[in-house]
Parts: sequence; C-alpha cells; structure tokens
Amino acid sequence: MASFSFGAGNAAKILRIPLYAAGRVLTTFIPRNPTQWVIGCGVGIGDGALELWEYAHQQGEDPLWLISSPREAADAARRGIRFAYKHSLRGLWATARAGVIVVTHGFGDVNRYTVSGGFLVQLWHGIPLKRIGVDSPETLRSGILPRSQAVKALLRFMYLSATHRIRLFPAASHLVRGRLQSAFGIPDAAVPVTGEPRVDVLSRATAAERRERARAEISELTNSDAGARFVLYAPTWRDGAPDPAVPTAAEWQKIIAALDEQDAVLFVRSHPLGAGAYAPPVPSARVRALGADVILNVTPVLPAFDVLVTDYSSLIFDSALVPLPVVYFAPDFDEYQSRRGFYGTYGDVTGEYGWATDWAGVLHDLQAVLSTEHEAAGRSAHARALSERVHTYRDGKNTQRVYSAISKLSGAHNPHRAPKGKA
Repeated sequence: MASFSFGAGNAAKILRIPLYAAGRVLTTFIPRNPTQWVIGCGVGIGDGALELWEYAHQQGEDPLWLISSPREAADAARRGIRFAYKHSLRGLWATARAGVIVVTHGFGDVNRYTVSGGFLVQLWHGIPLKRIGVDSPETLRSGILPRSQAVKALLRFMYLSATHRIRLFPAASHLVRGRLQSAFGIPDAAVPVTGEPRVDVLSRATAAERRERARAEISELTNSDAGARFVLYAPTWRDGAPDPAVPTAAEWQKIIAALDEQDAVLFVRSHPLGAGAYAPPVPSARVRALGADVILNVTPVLPAFDVLVTDYSSLIFDSALVPLPVVYFAPDFDEYQSRRGFYGTYGDVTGEYGWATDWAGVLHDLQAVLSTEHEAAGRSAHARALSERVHTYRDGKNTQRVYSAISKLSGAHNPHRAPKGKA
C-alpha cells in the first residue's frame, strides 16, 4: 500500500501554512552560523547526502544529520554521525542556526519550518525522466478542493516560493540542468553541472572490483546463490496509486519457470513511497525482496546485476554507468504519460528496444538478454550511449565538485578546521 500521495501531501501543506509563517518569523531573529551544517535525506542515512557528509567530514566539517526514526538513529550512530530528531526542539534550532542546509527530497528532510535564510543545497535523488516539480500536473494535486484552480494556483505559488530558496542544485549534465531549472524555477547560477554525488560509487575502483563487492553484498544480505544470474526489477512510484504491474498467480508461475530455465534470481525493489504485492503465491528462492528494509542504498550494488527491468525509474540512468542492459516494462504507458508526462519521449530512452506492456513481453525480452550474448551486448551499448547523454562526469569526483561549490558560494568551510588525517 502506498504511503504518500501528492493529493494528501499538498492538503497537509495547506493546513500547515500558519506553521510555515511562524517559522519564517522565527528565522528572521535567529542568526545563522555559516560554518554550521545540517543534512537530511528522505530515505534515511544514504543517497547523495551520505556521500557529501563523508566528504565534508574528511575536510574537517562536522555536519549534524537530522533524522526521523529509531532506525535512522541506529544507522547514524553506527557510522559515527552526529544526529538529532528533525521534529525536536534541537532539530528546529539546528536548522534555524545552520548556514548550510542539505536535502535530497524536500525541505521536510530537515525541519521544514526553519529553512528560510540558510544556504539550501538540493541534491535530489535521481535524474528525472518523468516530469517533476511544476512541470508535472501531479505536483499540484490536492485532497482539498481537488478541482479548484485557485487551490492549484496557491500550491504553485507555495511550491515556487519554496524552491526559490534553493541556492545550489547540482546537475549531472547540461541536459539534466535544463529539466531541473524548468521543474523548480531556479536561476542558472544555482544549477552548476558538477555531477551527482550519489553515483560517485559507480566510478570508483575497477568494474570487476565493483561487481565482485556488490555481488558478495547482495548474496550475503539475501542468502542468494552468488553463481546465479541476478535480475533487478524496480518499478517506480505511481503517485499513491496501485502498482499495475503486480503479477497474477498464473504470471508468477511463468516468471519462476523462466528464472529456473536461466538460473536467475529476480530481486524486487519497490519504490520506498509505494510497494506492490510482489510475493509469489508459493514462496520461491528465485524471487527475493530487495526493499529499503534489506538494503537502503541500491546504487552501490547495481554492478551486481546482469539486467535491470524497470519502467520510468531514474535507475535507468544510474545503471547506465555500469552499464546494465535494461528491459523496459511500461504496462500503463498511456495513462502515466497523460497523468505525469515525460521529458522528451519515452522512446528517446528505450530506443530500438521499445518496451513490454505485460509480463509475457518482459519474459521474452529477459530471456533474450540472458541467453543471447548479442542481445545483452546491444542493450549494454545502448545504456552506455544513454550514460554519455546524461552524465558529463564519470570520474568519481562529483561530491568533491559539489563541496567546492558549497564552500565557494556559501562561505561554509571553517578555515580553522583541518581535514581529517592532517595536522
């Protein structure tokens, strides 16, 4: 069952207007410390926020991570990260005092009411294929008077008023930069092409080393046969609606039979904001759940897989750095395109391979990739070409460039702190 929808989220946002106003007043009286950082991430201790925390910490900074759950508290403590609950008085005060505020999803990653006046860094959480921000009608849906144009206008005003506070929004390439500027209404200077910190891990060490490490981690976490072929299935979030791709009992039988034939394991990673009932009627070692409760950060383990099956997920672009062959699966293409829309066309991404609309088509394409070297090589080459379109940098230094931009534009670096390991 989905845990969030724009309609419910926007309705709550309207009801919280007095709290936003109170926070705005509060931050006008609290001086900010330019060398103090707070960091938050909508999915926990991970993503680009963790990459930036680690690099900043190496440079002598001491960012405070704002959390929202006991699990995040345990993860932060295990990593030696200072933390506070974002909805506590300490979280409110830390956000109000911070010179640098880093988020990956939205201002709710930290204390949303006291972000005004800080140097806001939005790392985001993937290269958009589906339209986002004010480019998407979905963003402006509300559970309060859903057909009211006045409510939509109010939400648009509130959204852009918030995003105009973003001072730095790193982009993976000039192509992506244009999408981010359009979606969030922010100026050129705030969107430098630095690359995304979240994918640096896919450029470190050698390809063989990345694959060996990732396969060992997946095998250990899921108790799977390391000698099998690994298939990752990652359906994207349907904005609170049910997932249309959940297999029927008959389809599960065919899926498992195909996996047996290819000696493959299907790892299902549902979107953190919405999960389908991806459990076969009869449990099988050929199908494994790989949700955020199993592994929070899927990006580092992408090299473990032999093929990716997905629809409109930004993992298409992340996995292109491996590069992974992709089987495209879009069972609700017409509806999704009408409701959400795409940057460019879906065909621009899928190219000559097109997309399957049901599990029969997915299994046909998947078996071709797993049994035909020519098919696998062709789809890998397609992924590599896609990566060259959307990733300007593939050197593992995106985080360094982002940190440098923060230091230059915000005056955040404390010159009295020495980088870790240095006198």
